[in-house]
Amino acid sequence: MTATTADDHLQTDRPADGVARITINRPDRLNALEWGTVRALRDLLGRLDADPTVRVVVLTGAGRGFCAGLDLQQEGSFAPTREAVLANQELFADTILAIREMDKPVLAAVNGPAAGGGLALALACDVRVASPTARFAASFVRLGLSGCDMGTSHLLPRIVGLGHASELLLTGRLVDAAEAARIGLVNRVVPAEELMDDVLGVAAEIVANAPFGVRMTKEVLDVNVDAPSLRAALELENRTQVLATGTADQREAVAAFLERRPAVFGDRR
Repeated sequence: MTATTADDHLQTDRPADGVARITINRPDRLNALEWGTVRALRDLLGRLDADPTVRVVVLTGAGRGFCAGLDLQQEGSFAPTREAVLANQELFADTILAIREMDKPVLAAVNGPAAGGGLALALACDVRVASPTARFAASFVRLGLSGCDMGTSHLLPRIVGLGHASELLLTGRLVDAAEAARIGLVNRVVPAEELMDDVLGVAAEIVANAPFGVRMTKEVLDVNVDAPSLRAALELENRTQVLATGTADQREAVAAFLERRPAVFGDRR
């Protein structure tokens, strides 16, 4: 079942058990975002995070694009005051944070161009799978702005390394799907007709795992990617494993393993 949100440019459906799919639905504009859509997306992510029936979120775009970033032709695209510009910046920043701070993993099915804010949305996701038509660009610097915007200065170097990130942010050039895979910007490139099946396959593998374990894995990865030392990373891992030991999820996972059957996890939120 497909549902339209309060914003007509977002659609949600449930393509599989435990999986919610968000489709940015403005194909005539390569899914460029109006400010109202950004606000609706932020709020939708919050609702999905609070929904215990959702275990994984998939983000994609309708038609031949993933997301072309903000629509610069929309009325009020360039706010009249610094205060208004800051409010818009914070709205998009909150949307990026909503993805990163979700308890559930978010997977990007990048079916076409992802530029500017669209690139930022893809970077915020935990896993990115692309079709051969995917293109990526941090285009902010080409608009006379800093190339560092909407979380890219934090996320991109951690995904592709500082050298590749510096080149992409300083030039604003397009990166095709093959180069994106080579530098680690996407996990892999698959034929367009296989893209959604591939992403839903990853989602199914995640859903098969214990909800608490998945949540802790995402949280620890987010913290330990910036851990000051191996010892600090190990200490957080140790405490997290102790916390997980003996939970209902962990008991069921061990029992299912010993009994050679699929685990059945309930709502333990």
